[in-house]
Amino acid sequence: MRVTAAARAGDLVTLARLSTGPGAVGALLEWLAGRTGGAVALLDADGGTLVARFRPRPETLAAAATAVAGMRRNGTPSAVLGGEAGTIDLVSLGAGAGQPPYLVVTGREGHRHGVLLADTARFLGLCWRLEEAEQAREQVALAMAHSREVVLHLLMIGSVAAARRIAATLGPQLPEVSRVYIVECPAGRRPEVADQIERFARGQAWIVRCPVRARHLIALVPSGRDSAVSRAHLDRLIAEHAPESRVGASEEVPLREAAIGYEQAFHALAVARGVPGGYARFDRHADLTPFLGGAGPAWAAGFLTPCLSYSPARRPDPGAEELLATLTSWLTFDSGANRHLKIHRNTLAARLRLLGDLLGLDLTRVADQSAAWLALRLHSAHRTTPHETATLDELLATPAAKVWARSQLRPLEQEGLPVGAETIRAWLHADTRLPATAEALGISPPAARKRLARIEQALGRSLLHTPSAKHELWLAMRALGLL
Repeated sequence: MRVTAAARAGDLVTLARLSTGPGAVGALLEWLAGRTGGAVALLDADGGTLVARFRPRPETLAAAATAVAGMRRNGTPSAVLGGEAGTIDLVSLGAGAGQPPYLVVTGREGHRHGVLLADTARFLGLCWRLEEAEQAREQVALAMAHSREVVLHLLMIGSVAAARRIAATLGPQLPEVSRVYIVECPAGRRPEVADQIERFARGQAWIVRCPVRARHLIALVPSGRDSAVSRAHLDRLIAEHAPESRVGASEEVPLREAAIGYEQAFHALAVARGVPGGYARFDRHADLTPFLGGAGPAWAAGFLTPCLSYSPARRPDPGAEELLATLTSWLTFDSGANRHLKIHRNTLAARLRLLGDLLGLDLTRVADQSAAWLALRLHSAHRTTPHETATLDELLATPAAKVWARSQLRPLEQEGLPVGAETIRAWLHADTRLPATAEALGISPPAARKRLARIEQALGRSLLHTPSAKHELWLAMRALGLL
């Protein structure tokens, strides 16, 4: 069939248009099938079907696969097979990073479309290579993202040396002292927002897509750049580039306390959701651990000894370090811990049962969680050997601990929330279950949620989302005899 110059020009315009759109390879094959009236497919170098439109019959694909093997062996760019069912045109899509695919077109008049097939093959070859390159880029980006998640996980469990080693191969280096930022934004805009943070921090920020929350970005920004660059630029990020985003920032923290910085940033984010501009920095409440003196680390060592000395019966089972990491993740992320640890939820449940048996705790109860949370905080700050120690209640009964406890609840009085302490007590007594809290207060669950949201703003701490300030509040109320 003779092709006029005008017809070919029209085909080339169509091919150019389709090749620049989304799903170009599939669109080109769809168009070619309609244009020739035959079945169309792409075969790999081994004859396997990659993509098909109006899929050819099995015997046709078998014949084409045999022909492809010969073409590859002989370096033949195209071939035409004949048979009772019609013709089969085969065209190599050209050189690429690996073996190029082969275009297969069937039809009684397939051999009469030589010019059309040659033109289409050129566009298809280019689009195929572009899609392969994009897939390779996405795979590299995914591998980088997973590696950064590993670094974050190591920092969260206190394995700073291992985190540094991995980070050194990825770049930039982890900052010795930084502020931790959590940016909450639409999941689809995380790459764009991450690019903005990267520019604002002049390439020195360590940015991770949160593995637990699809709308969160975590950034460690060197504190030396923070005062000059990051705060003003993150404000601008919210105002100009992603006005629906919210940002919470920690205090300056050393790298070994990145997990504390993350908690602080998360609490600041809870405040940022309710203030103009959508930005908040953590307003420090003194940590309890310095108020406990030398008795605190000794108590923590004794508390955690059953876990620290645990040796699994089977090699594949989690050891002491892995169990401590699981406990830390559970207390930080609650039911999201399996996503943080990249384990199945049944595996998480089994580990929590083992931890509960070892430590004699019910890790679904806030009281036991709070004791474990304090023990982990003391253990990470002060490594010591266990000896005769006070009980937790005796630690919390000291005058220093009571001073700390009153400082935790004082903002409720300053903000004029007379029912704040009552609401927190009911919420903690109900193990943070909202329906039980509402029932104890004699109000509806939505009203209880609103009260807790107001308390979040007054305290500057997250309550309704993990990581929550529930452990510190339980310890404060216990110290004051309110629980």
